[in-house]
Amino acid sequence: MSGLQCLATENIWFDKQRYDEAERRFYEGVNGPSSPQQQVKVENGDDDDDDDIDLFGSDDDDEEATRLKQERLDAYAAKKAKKPALIAKSSIILDVKPWDDETDMAQLEQCVRSVQMDGLLWGASKLVPVGYGIKKLQINCVVEDDKVGTDILEEEITKFEDFVQSVDVAAFNKI
Repeated sequence: MSGLQCLATENIWFDKQRYDEAERRFYEGVNGPSSPQQQVKVENGDDDDDDDIDLFGSDDDDEEATRLKQERLDAYAAKKAKKPALIAKSSIILDVKPWDDETDMAQLEQCVRSVQMDGLLWGASKLVPVGYGIKKLQINCVVEDDKVGTDILEEEITKFEDFVQSVDVAAFNKI
């Protein structure tokens, strides 16, 4: 016998109201005894008496509650005003490539570090071998995103045409 035929032969479908009542009584027993008022409402189906329960607070606010609410809003606004605004910063590692192996790398680094802008802070640097005796300068800097962009930084560094062949961004991380 298939599952559908089995369900069709069950008597529960014919006495549904009786089983619903038994289920209601079972769950009332599990959840604890209900108050006599709730039992009367359930039995009578009387749901019109919900007007006396105010779930969302009264519409007529008293002056004390309004004053208290305003004080809290003012205190919150003052607290937010004291907190300094976050400044978006980024950490950038630049690869500065020289023209050839005869380029003075100390002078190259000095030229790069001479680029000064508001919101720019130079960090550590190192020489990384590229090949055939040529080394590139890898230098770290921290910039404020609103004040200094990578394009401006690259343009300023490539102005030293005697030393710098090209500038690439090796790494860019938000702080």
